Amino acid sequence: MPPAYVKPYVKRNKNDGRDAEAICEAVSRPSMRFVPVKSVGQQAALAVHGTRALLVRQRTMAANALRAALTELGIVAAKGLDGLRALMAGLEKPSAEIPETMRSALLILAKHWQALDAAERVLEQQIAKAARCDREASQLMAVPGVGPIIASTILAKVPDAKVFRSGRDFAAWIGLTGRDRGTGGKHRPGHISKQGDRMLRVLLISGASAHLRQQKRRGVSDPWLRELLGRRPYKVAMVAFAAKTARIIWAMLVKGEPYRNRASAPAAA
Repeated sequence: MPPAYVKPYVKRNKNDGRDAEAICEAVSRPSMRFVPVKSVGQQAALAVHGTRALLVRQRTMAANALRAALTELGIVAAKGLDGLRALMAGLEKPSAEIPETMRSALLILAKHWQALDAAERVLEQQIAKAARCDREASQLMAVPGVGPIIASTILAKVPDAKVFRSGRDFAAWIGLTGRDRGTGGKHRPGHISKQGDRMLRVLLISGASAHLRQQKRRGVSDPWLRELLGRRPYKVAMVAFAAKTARIIWAMLVKGEPYRNRASAPAAA
């Protein structure tokens, strides 16, 4: 059971006995939700994804630290990977702009970034290769905005999609649905809750962002997406597309069917 759902049943003066009593009380509730047990293969895949995510965070921290240190000297490069590589290339040779003691320290930081980047790419290739060899992952990768990383993560984190009653429940579990602040019979949906699985939420939003960038560059072919971008801000449309992608993935996992692109389907005569 999710610990957050058991906590309301814990009485004051928390101890092991009160925790056990709360668990016994919570398990008897008809509306209680239970977490399916993951297989050894799924746990192994999650370990790979967790290691990759850690390397990505550390790589970002190293890059930001390198940029910040050089900015103090007025040395600024363009955003992105090319600008960062230009900064690291400038550290290879002694320069009058950078004190030698500082340059030697930043060289260590640059080599650390390169080692993290190489290790992350190895894991990314490993995940992509495994996803392409898996039938379910290959089917999920047919969904717009879903790549090997997202498909592999979903299959590792969701042992049984049927535990969710609907696609909206699945999207809410990820944290892509609006908060419900209804009272007195009036429902007022607010911003997304962000209370679900952060890794999946970040991946789905990143995939949606990449898909929207391509669509805007090539021309939006999906009428639903075109209408949404016409009346809502870009980031709101991005999150809405990520929520729609989550619902599509849930339907595919539950029904075991491949993706059908209804936006490009010919109209019936």
